[in-house]
Amino acid sequence: MTNHPNRNKQKERAVVVTTQHRGVFFGYAGDTGGAIIKLRAARNCISWTSDIRGFMGLAATGPSKSCKIGPAADIELRDITSVIACTDDAVKAWESAPWSR
Repeated sequence: MTNHPNRNKQKERAVVVTTQHRGVFFGYAGDTGGAIIKLRAARNCISWTSDIRGFMGLAATGPSKSCKIGPAADIELRDITSVIACTDDAVKAWESAPWSR
């Protein structure tokens, strides 16, 4: 990923974040150590199927074609329960995930 001159100089990493409210989000985060996590280009996983093998599978392999993934937006998350680093394969799957019907 090429740095844009207006982008924060802090290194971002691709993560899946879960919340106390059962939210599951993918996005790019700089700092994940606080009570609030800002995600750039975040996508919400509305539902996933058993082939994903749970929410940690979303960080390991990413969503499949049968998952329901919302569009990207910059967000702030609160009430964090986990932050999971994504594999390169998962990042590719998240970035290309369409909304399945």
